Amino acid sequence: MIRTALRPKWLGALLLAVVFAVICGLLGNWQLREARAEARAQEIERAAAMPIQPLTEVVQPQSAFPPDGSTRRITATGAYDADGQVLIADRRLDGELGYWVVTPLVVQETGASLPVLRGFVTAIEDAPAPPEGGVDIGGGLAPGESPMSEADLPDGVFRSIDMSLLINRWDTAVYNAFVFLTDESQDGKPVALDGIERVPPPTGDSAQLNLKNAMYALQWWVFAAFGFFLWWRTVRQAHLEETQPDGDSAPGDQPVNSVSVTSDPVTEKVSGGERDAAHTRSLSEVEKEQV
Repeated sequence: MIRTALRPKWLGALLLAVVFAVICGLLGNWQLREARAEARAQEIERAAAMPIQPLTEVVQPQSAFPPDGSTRRITATGAYDADGQVLIADRRLDGELGYWVVTPLVVQETGASLPVLRGFVTAIEDAPAPPEGGVDIGGGLAPGESPMSEADLPDGVFRSIDMSLLINRWDTAVYNAFVFLTDESQDGKPVALDGIERVPPPTGDSAQLNLKNAMYALQWWVFAAFGFFLWWRTVRQAHLEETQPDGDSAPGDQPVNSVSVTSDPVTEKVSGGERDAAHTRSLSEVEKEQV
């Protein structure tokens, strides 16, 4: 079968199958991206439709992050702990590489620390101190990040918002969440940005998929596999036709109504003798009746 498959005609057919599979694969990936984008859009829409709630009604200190907490808009009141401020390295905003400025907010109702992502700076020395005194904040809630290596970083600079590191550094009860700050005010007046750029809240990235688009993606990938199957089946059929000699027929191809008759000389001789004997007896019986 390999020799048949290596013939120019079938190699050309294989090339067409490969091109077809590539096109189907690209279309399947496009549908998969659409499925994820649709899921994100639905998540953002769902979060936007939910009312803004006080932090204490959404999550509690040192408790698990709520399943529906991502992108939730919350408000909180408290005071910043300037000594606990840290920077998160290797972050980008509008194409620039820099640092996230994260400051603990001691929440008035619980006394626990809430990590607040106040903004973005391009250099460590550009990170401003937080405002003093009571402050009201609003923003989008997000879960803590996975741990990353802190090697070769100066003190107070991390590579992720790792809650375990923050608990050890702040030595207080800590919320298992952080906030992308969007609003910050004191006595009803907005706080000046002071050289810091706000980081947009999370966009509701979700591991879920839109089922309809995901099924479309699966169909395209099945079509790609079917193209190879069709090529293999065609080559196999050509191979069988080439290797089967002309006029040969498989067992069972004989006509049903064909009957093979053989004669046995011995049997015929015995049967003939019996017929002669019977004829002789019949003549004798006729002669007796005439007498």
